[in-house]
Amino acid sequence: MTAIDGAVIQTLAANFGGELIQPQEAGYDTARQIWNGHVQRRPGLIARCRGAADVMAAVRFCRDHDLPASVRGGGHAVAGHAICDGGVVIDLSAMTGSRVDPLTRTVQLQGGCLNAHLDRESQAFGLAATGGIVSHTGIGGLTLGGGLGHLMRKFGLAIDGLRSCDVVTADGDFVVASEQEHPELFWALRGGGGNFGIVTNFTFELQPLGPTVLAGMVAWPMDQAPEVLRFLREFIAEAPDELGMMANLRLAPSLPIVPEELHGKPIVALIATYAGPVDEGHKVLGPIRQLPTPAFDAVMPKPYVAHQKTFDAAYPHGRCYYWKAHKLGPLTDEIIDVVVDHAT
Repeated sequence: MTAIDGAVIQTLAANFGGELIQPQEAGYDTARQIWNGHVQRRPGLIARCRGAADVMAAVRFCRDHDLPASVRGGGHAVAGHAICDGGVVIDLSAMTGSRVDPLTRTVQLQGGCLNAHLDRESQAFGLAATGGIVSHTGIGGLTLGGGLGHLMRKFGLAIDGLRSCDVVTADGDFVVASEQEHPELFWALRGGGGNFGIVTNFTFELQPLGPTVLAGMVAWPMDQAPEVLRFLREFIAEAPDELGMMANLRLAPSLPIVPEELHGKPIVALIATYAGPVDEGHKVLGPIRQLPTPAFDAVMPKPYVAHQKTFDAAYPHGRCYYWKAHKLGPLTDEIIDVVVDHAT
């Protein structure tokens, strides 16, 4: 680790409204932790920003002193991009301001906001945008990477609802990127990753939804997985866009809705989210009843904000995570068999 001289840090402190956390300070070890406990890096300084002016100052400080920098929003990237060794973490986690305009159906969210902020604020007006499936994921990393979520079949990815971004560039300048202003930067930000600037504020278009939706998990023992996944392949191809559905192969959680004898045992589950009237959703999901009797069925009308937190307990902060993704073609019988074999 390369230490940053205290006198150098003072040049930033003179023009910084947030909190500057150095390695010798009591709160440093807590401040450097991110969601993936496997990532343990020691930055030379954590610059916890309060607004765009702090972000601009931090970027210029890193440029002036040739210091490496990383950007933390929700800190949820499994690879640990939010934290660096020896350099400066430009930390947006305190920037969680938001504002919904119900007339224009838009929401403005600062760069440190989490999915929970998006859902809570927009659902107060019966509105929603595609967000992630874990409420403590940051909207910044999620959106700049594309943004998968339960509502994407109906509303598109998170980037499809993005209308503008406030961006601090690598020069430390502030620009607004949208279809009208800096359109090439706006194009790059939408799914291009986090290397085109630091987004300090996002504006999303919202869609009517909730506050109650038909949603939840229905599950079978793992030996039913090949049949369930083949059903999903055929069913979702013809299902209306209002239906979002995921397959989840996992160990059954110790929850009241799960029979005790199934706790900790391998299961295959379908997670449904219907972005339309509840009665209509019951009809659309009717074909699921043609499958063998499930071990449990928790699909029911529920608050959308509660459904969005379904997986929170399964992805706690501090666990050591490792993910590997593959791009698959059609969900063939052969692929299903491989997936089930490995999951089992």
